[in-house]
Amino acid sequence: MKPAFSVIFLTTLIGAAQGLFLALFTAQSYALFGLLPNQDSRSFYALGTLLVFIISALGLASSFLHLGRPERAWRSAAMWRTSWLSREVIVLPVFMGVMLLYGLAHYTGWSPVLVTLPDGVEIDVSVVLGVIGTVLAFALFIATGMVYSCMRFMQEWHSPLTVINYIMLGGASGFTLAAAFATSQAPELAGFFAGWALIITLLAFASRGASLIRNSRLRPKSTLQTAIGIKHPRIVQRSAGFLGGSFNTREFFHGSSLSTLRSVKWVFLGTVFLAPVLLLMAGLWMDFPGALALAFAVQYLGLLAERWFFFAQVNHPQNLYYEAIS
Repeated sequence: MKPAFSVIFLTTLIGAAQGLFLALFTAQSYALFGLLPNQDSRSFYALGTLLVFIISALGLASSFLHLGRPERAWRSAAMWRTSWLSREVIVLPVFMGVMLLYGLAHYTGWSPVLVTLPDGVEIDVSVVLGVIGTVLAFALFIATGMVYSCMRFMQEWHSPLTVINYIMLGGASGFTLAAAFATSQAPELAGFFAGWALIITLLAFASRGASLIRNSRLRPKSTLQTAIGIKHPRIVQRSAGFLGGSFNTREFFHGSSLSTLRSVKWVFLGTVFLAPVLLLMAGLWMDFPGALALAFAVQYLGLLAERWFFFAQVNHPQNLYYEAIS
């Protein structure tokens, strides 16, 4: 497939935003039960949620670059009963809306207690909004991953690992960003976020590595005979004829060499996993706070390469028909 940079930025940005929110609410949940120190609502939670909202908005804005008729974007939500893309289109703005309310609750200090648990823990409005936001964050991860995983004819994508990778990679980038954010707003939480970022990054490496191994063993179910509807045992395509340079040959094949694909794979393995792990370890145990910000920067650039590879690696069955081009 030909990678669309608008979709690459969409999926990586909203993934980092979802992961950042999950990190913020994890810290609030721990503090609620006395496992972490409480933080100032305005300087930490409200500002952090504003960052979540801005990153999500940038991702949403980039998605419009992928549309031929942006003014008709609202129609993409019409098929929500059967389309995972429609569900993603619906869940993303709802998630952003809840983030806005969550941030406002912390910024204004409006936190009426709704429920008091038997052990005395008070559940206020921000906690309820945080739970709703968590459910929406995971729903958005699932919807985004299922947009690709549900395509049976795309063997590289049609696997539960696709959804798992979206969750793991988004969580890794979000918690790494939270660690970098905490170095300036809540230094006592930087180690907590960095530790979780390290764990999730290693889990993401395991899931992404599993998908790479699986995809390397795939064999096409279609053949040149089934692609063109001719059963002759020996068919060789010499030319794409007048169909050369069509929409199909431009949009369903990336045009890069196998050596380029291999290079990008090793680049993202190093920048999404190896380098961030080393930098997170440096931030945790060598008292080098700048390493945490660098870890996120390197990891996000690596995610751009990973997402490019995610699209480029897929061999659309129609490329058999245009074998002379692809």
